[in-house]
Amino acid sequence: MLPKPLKNLPYGRQEITDTDVESVLRVLQSDFITQGPVVERFESGIAAYCEAKHALAVNSATSALHLACLALDVGPGDLVWTSPNTFVASANCARLCGADVDFVDVDPQTYNLCAEKLEEKLARASASGAALPKVVIPVHFAGQSCDMKSIKCLADRYGFHIIEDASHAIGGRYLDAPIGNCAYSDISVLSFHPVKIITTGEGGMALSNQTHLYERMKLLRTHGVKKLVASSVESEEPWRYEQSVLGLNYRLTDIQAALGLSQLKRLDDYVARRHELAERYNRQLSAISLTLPHQFSDSYSALHLYPVLVNDPSGSGTARRQLYHSMIAQGIGVNVHYIPVHSQPYYQELGHRVGDYPNAESYYARTLTLPLFGSMSDEEQDRVVEALYECLEMRKAA
Repeated sequence: MLPKPLKNLPYGRQEITDTDVESVLRVLQSDFITQGPVVERFESGIAAYCEAKHALAVNSATSALHLACLALDVGPGDLVWTSPNTFVASANCARLCGADVDFVDVDPQTYNLCAEKLEEKLARASASGAALPKVVIPVHFAGQSCDMKSIKCLADRYGFHIIEDASHAIGGRYLDAPIGNCAYSDISVLSFHPVKIITTGEGGMALSNQTHLYERMKLLRTHGVKKLVASSVESEEPWRYEQSVLGLNYRLTDIQAALGLSQLKRLDDYVARRHELAERYNRQLSAISLTLPHQFSDSYSALHLYPVLVNDPSGSGTARRQLYHSMIAQGIGVNVHYIPVHSQPYYQELGHRVGDYPNAESYYARTLTLPLFGSMSDEEQDRVVEALYECLEMRKAA
């Protein structure tokens, strides 16, 4: 069944098929609707797809990031570095553990955390005797992997852990291996929010090849409680459970897992379609004054986002703002990803300042995310392109 054309195009959108609905319905008619056997099957499916040893399903990628920090014993007095070009969750997870947060500027081509900037910042901190990070959280912005091999080399040299925020990147590849395989990180985190590649409604996953980290996150996911295994059927207290640490309720339900399992079967098709659409954008937009996304040859992006940079000689952000409002007026749901985290009021109060990360700030002043999703038709995309040409011509005439 073909999806109906959308009157107002969003920048991202889930696709729910009859098969997805049937999968969820089977769970609703079963004995388990909270965490049960379908969650375990979903975890196994994601682990196999990503070629990771362990996968732990949780109720959001934010929860997965928090559990990852807790599993690595991030706490007060520790320092965590991440990218300023990300959603606030990539930094908040460390603050929720009581740690201090700092940022590393982004690469001007990929808008990912820059490995060269990271090396420079580590060298300065080491030479001055300043604190080094306990954890670095690279963010695979828009679905393209960071330079994880270089970052891992720096981790080995300076002794920090790595949490890959791969929330945008399931279905992508790096150095011809699936993103999420944890070859260059301690823990990798995925997101299943509705605008991501596949969805569970809300949900996330933490992957690791280190059994002790997986077991720690698994315990923390469920209140820090585990049920004791009775030594025999004659046990006097077969109901007994024990809490050994202070944990949380970050569990995913079987209802959500059923949706995720069903969508996982179409993951490669969704990513392939996103590449087709991105190539169409590249061809159709090559003649107008936009900077199109750059893709490195060692990375196969999941293409969660298609961000373009608007030509703005003034650097004021006015050109992007005008184009944004013009596109919205035509029913084209463009968006902006992301407001630099260090410029948020909360982080300003912690001492971060605008001007600290010029690459991220320059990118933010010009960026505009165009609609891109797996079920998007060529005709819908053509609407976006036509609207862009019209809006840019109107701006030029003005």
